[in-house]
Amino acid sequence: MIASLSKLGLGTAQFGLDQAPGARGRPREAEARDILSIAGRSGMQVLDVGGRSAVGDSHLRNALPQPNPFHMTLTTIRPDRGPEMVEAELRAQMLRLGVERVDTILAPSATDLFSPLGPQLWDRMKALKDAGVCKRIGVPVYASDDPIGVARRFKPDLVQAPASLLDQRLLLDGTLATIAELGVEVHLRSIFLNGVLFLPPDRAPSHLKAAAGRISRARRLIAEGKSDPLQAALGFALSRPEASAVLVGVTSASEMSAVVAAAMSPPPDLDWDEMALDDPEALAWVAA
Repeated sequence: MIASLSKLGLGTAQFGLDQAPGARGRPREAEARDILSIAGRSGMQVLDVGGRSAVGDSHLRNALPQPNPFHMTLTTIRPDRGPEMVEAELRAQMLRLGVERVDTILAPSATDLFSPLGPQLWDRMKALKDAGVCKRIGVPVYASDDPIGVARRFKPDLVQAPASLLDQRLLLDGTLATIAELGVEVHLRSIFLNGVLFLPPDRAPSHLKAAAGRISRARRLIAEGKSDPLQAALGFALSRPEASAVLVGVTSASEMSAVVAAAMSPPPDLDWDEMALDDPEALAWVAA
């Protein structure tokens, strides 16, 4: 197995399993089954389950390869209704998915952990870990969350953080390196920049106009380096020593195959620093 593929993880949020069939009329469950089959055969390990619906969970259960090769990550509901409801909802989802244990349970956000019921949520997550329901607990963070402070305060096993060749804030300032040095595993998300690099310049959202020149420059540098946006985005993220996993999202088996092929290619020799955005509004959008 190629090392980069074992570092690659898959999110299910874009599968659309609780929606009607896709544009070609193909059942979502069939598409998901093919996506997961390609991912499993390629050696991808992390599966971040997005959403929480009875229909979507049922379709995902039916689409999973057997035996299930993935280390599954689930996210709790917000703590507003108390820790008992958090655990009940989590166990109900696991029952729908047909699993007794998962690899990781995530809090919904760092903001939720600092809410009035946040400490009770975290204590319940630690209790679930102690009971063997999961191996690890963690939290997704944003640059505005003071990620190092979150890591030191809660001591999670894992954090998910946005980082990409356009949004390098948490890499350039050493935040993710410091978190990794604290013994916290780092998973990168939002590496495809909400598709910014894949859009023609005339289709870029209006609030990205201020960063349009920088984005166009990044596209030009990628082309001059005889690469393409998909390979560049993956090459950048997979080459980061701070990250133990890199999460991607796809909507079809063909996209999954393209991601695998790009991840298997040597990372392009590009000047990553030249591609970093510094426009706050654009960064807020690409990191979402």
